[in-house]
Amino acid sequence: MNSLMARHLQHTARQWLDDQRPALIVSVDAIQGSTPREVGARMLVSREQVMGTIGGGHLEWQALDLARQALAQAEGHLPSQAWTHTYALGPSLGQCCGGVVTARFEPLTADSLAAWPLPPARFHLELHGAGHVGQAIVRLLADIDCTVRWIDERLDDTGLACEQPGLPSPEMLATLPPHIQWLPTESAAHEVADAPAQACHLVLTHSHDLDLRIITAVLRRADFAYAGLIGSQTKRARFLHRLEDAGIGADMLSRLTCPIGLPGITGKEPAVMAIAIVGQLLSLR
Repeated sequence: MNSLMARHLQHTARQWLDDQRPALIVSVDAIQGSTPREVGARMLVSREQVMGTIGGGHLEWQALDLARQALAQAEGHLPSQAWTHTYALGPSLGQCCGGVVTARFEPLTADSLAAWPLPPARFHLELHGAGHVGQAIVRLLADIDCTVRWIDERLDDTGLACEQPGLPSPEMLATLPPHIQWLPTESAAHEVADAPAQACHLVLTHSHDLDLRIITAVLRRADFAYAGLIGSQTKRARFLHRLEDAGIGADMLSRLTCPIGLPGITGKEPAVMAIAIVGQLLSLR
């Protein structure tokens, strides 16, 4: 299970736990031979709903049936402990994989959720700017295996200030996927200090002065994987002089990416720019 799917499933598990919905985490605990899913694949099972998958087919149907029997016997509560069950993927299950899957059935609790491991995301992005390009980037990242803090000074946490042209609607902010966090702030530059180490930073705000304050804070941290600033070669030259005057050393200045985006993708439409920028992030090593 890639980390985006796992993150979304874990988010659902947290919601079910907050709602006090009795549920089981059914996971692939061990495999032998050819199997449809890897160790660690998970699904959530309540009496009314199933999220995720451990491989589909008759294997999943039997595991789902066993989980729901246990939930029914618990009569609205959780089974008292975890257990495992082994399935041979042969003719009896109507699956030709020929391997063996051991499934683990575990009550959804605060402890089991805290112990739920997540594979690493492709990258973490600090995205500064909620204008047209920022919104286009967020739309692309909604289905990409990453984590994002989307930061802007012009909206409050409800989006009530979004009467300004070009800013995201309250509906867009309300429907962001769990791996994208909206962060309204009074000082975007101060948020740089809270970014994790080895983050990617994209700076594309409404103000050149604000761009300068943010990118200065990023370069002073030094522990970034990518520092991208929207703009032309002319803007780059002007910013390099101002950054040098602010005491940023040549080694850090050489790590500034401006203009941003994969070379060869031309066009100033927000969607085209977003494709070039996200492509560049995905190409990082």
